[in-house]
Amino acid sequence: MLKALLVDDEQKSRLGLQKLLSNYCPNVEVLGMAASVDEAMVQLIKEKDINLVFLDIEMPGKSGFELIKAFEKPPFRVIFTTAYDQYAVKAIRMSALDYLLKPIHIQELISAVNKAEQHFHNQLYAESYSHLLQNLKNPNQPNPKIALPTQDGLIFLTVDQIVRCEADGNYTKIVYSESKQILASRKLKEFENMLESYNFFRVHHSHLINLSYLQAYKKGEGGTAVMLDGSEIAISRRKKDSFLERLNKI
Repeated sequence: MLKALLVDDEQKSRLGLQKLLSNYCPNVEVLGMAASVDEAMVQLIKEKDINLVFLDIEMPGKSGFELIKAFEKPPFRVIFTTAYDQYAVKAIRMSALDYLLKPIHIQELISAVNKAEQHFHNQLYAESYSHLLQNLKNPNQPNPKIALPTQDGLIFLTVDQIVRCEADGNYTKIVYSESKQILASRKLKEFENMLESYNFFRVHHSHLINLSYLQAYKKGEGGTAVMLDGSEIAISRRKKDSFLERLNKI
């Protein structure tokens, strides 16, 4: 049984989440609620059994990240909740930590809770947490480490190791150093959002490439990107002009 603390400055959000958990997540017992980081700290000291925190990011006074920074090795898992799909969410995505965008959807909540229960004792969570803190401290670092969720757990790669990403339904095939491959349990769009500022370009609805590994461009209707791993990726016609414009800036 997961013992939860709900941290959100809006009472409506706290009560709404409590109701959803009560109705759809019988493996979660809510032990407390807090309207601020300071209140949350008091609750965490008082309730030693809390092992799951639903944490809002944008709150008056101190953000949810201030609570995270207070623990070197947190004795609880965190599921972030936020209405802001901005840099903070990008940092969370890159660390493979769970987050829920408001308004919270029932199936996404159930999935996040089940994942928390399954992986609560996984040591990789501690490493993910460490990477989150690093990403928050250095948001503009040129080569951050990214946590890739797979069916077997997490794989950690630096961004410059990734050659290209290919959509595979709700999954993404990641091709990295020396033509190695893994299947990550996230959609390609999420990787595009994470990596576009690190010299990656979406050349096709199914392909995202690292321009640092581009070896040649072959002319054609849309053209073809030839990568250093030997792969040839078709470029969609509607992406051709923006792709060539991007190449001129390299």
